Amino acid sequence: MLFNQIIGQEHIKKHLQTSAENGRIPHAQLFVGKEGSGTLPMAIAYAQFLLCNFSDDSETCNIKCNKLQHPDLHFAFPVTTNDSIKKHPVSNLFLEDWRQFINEQPYGSLFNWLQHIGVENKQGLIGVDEALEIVKKLQLKSYEGGFKVMIIWMAEKMNIAAANKLLKLIEEPPNKTIFLLVTENEEQIINTIKSRCQALHFPSLSEQDIANSLQVNYQVSENESANIAQQAEGNYNKALHLLNNDSGDVIFEQWFVTWIRTAFKAKGNAAVVQQLVAWSDTIAKSGRETQKRFLNYCLQFFRQALLLNYKSENLVFMETKTGFDLSKFAPFVHAGNILEIEKELNDAIYHIERNGNAKIILLDLSMKLTRFLHKKEAKV
Repeated sequence: MLFNQIIGQEHIKKHLQTSAENGRIPHAQLFVGKEGSGTLPMAIAYAQFLLCNFSDDSETCNIKCNKLQHPDLHFAFPVTTNDSIKKHPVSNLFLEDWRQFINEQPYGSLFNWLQHIGVENKQGLIGVDEALEIVKKLQLKSYEGGFKVMIIWMAEKMNIAAANKLLKLIEEPPNKTIFLLVTENEEQIINTIKSRCQALHFPSLSEQDIANSLQVNYQVSENESANIAQQAEGNYNKALHLLNNDSGDVIFEQWFVTWIRTAFKAKGNAAVVQQLVAWSDTIAKSGRETQKRFLNYCLQFFRQALLLNYKSENLVFMETKTGFDLSKFAPFVHAGNILEIEKELNDAIYHIERNGNAKIILLDLSMKLTRFLHKKEAKV
């Protein structure tokens, strides 16, 4: 992957190229950016630049890198057991799947990756077995005599045991060994790892960059690309999701509408509370990554309702697909309850992320929502 294939982020491309050409290459770097901002494609392009720009045979080097088969380019990413790999899952066992995934979805999310390997109902992890593999790979000499680059994608999924195992190697790596840690949430990476890395923060992509890419790569009209770019909120992966009209949002909307209507009726009604219990049980069976994705969808739905309630129609892009009337729902989301709703949704995501009991978490959230929806906005 070359720098000219990366969408936007021109200042970061220039910084990486210039610093490398001037010999200022930090041995451990942290690429921080939200989903769809291009952190992983940029890491791969930067690795290819380091490996091939200083190679005696740059043409052959680029061919190997384009296929993600360069012997000095290594990857680590979240994995888990599946039908083929029953125990001790490590990235090496998924390399063919990984190459296909990068080829098809270079801006893809962790959820997309777990779907790709058929384990979307589980959480991916970078564990101690992976750390031992990384140490083993990087102790060997460079195959082609130049740099060795280790890209760790979704580094926040590294558990404590793995992080501790890699600590000394990241602090004092072998000569010409470069670590590129890619993360969406640097706060979840332990401080001892963060402090040893030079952080590079990626802004969300501009609407113009997303629209231009959709027009060039997918022949989308100017009007449609502008509309998708606005809805994407700087996330190219989401833009492609909207373009392909993924049916997942229809299911999420159905879950959300059922939840809201039931929660609204549940206050003081024990029979309806049983429906909330049943709803929580249904969502709890969907898998943790799907649950987190759904709760993030709920956050967006509430924010759109708030904007509509406060007459900011030009910022409202959500179009319901089930006939649910957003304008009738909007008055129930206001300054008096939005902060509490957002806090509880974020807390639920946090606890699900940490393997809490999803049914209990979702039921607790539902019971609180019944109170929030009936809360009146304070008069000024």
